[in-house]
Amino acid sequence: MGEGLHALIPFPIPASIYGILILFLCLQFHVLSLHHVKETARFLIEIMPVMFIPAAVELIETGGGLKTMLLPTVMSVCIVTVLVMIVSGHATQFVIRKERKKHEGTPD
Repeated sequence: MGEGLHALIPFPIPASIYGILILFLCLQFHVLSLHHVKETARFLIEIMPVMFIPAAVELIETGGGLKTMLLPTVMSVCIVTVLVMIVSGHATQFVIRKERKKHEGTPD
C-alpha cells in the first residue's frame, strides 16, 4: 500500500514512510490488533543491528572523503538532536496536561 501511495502522491516521501503511517493508522483505529504485528515487530527489532552493517561498511570505505564534511555533519546532528528534544518535551507536556484536564473533569 505504501508503494501504491508513493506512486500516486507526487511528494518526495519514501514508500516505507507511507507504509509506517498506514500501519500506525490501522493500529490506532483498531483495523489491526497489536497481536497481529507483535511477532514480526519482535523479529525485526532483533535483527535491526544486522541492518546497520552495510551502512557502517560504506562509512568505513569512504571515511577519507567524509573528513571535509565532518564539522557540518556534527553541527547538523547536534542542532537537530536539540530540536527533537525540545519538540518531544513540548509534545509530552501537552499530552500530560491534556490527560490531567480529562481526569480532573471526571468525578471519582
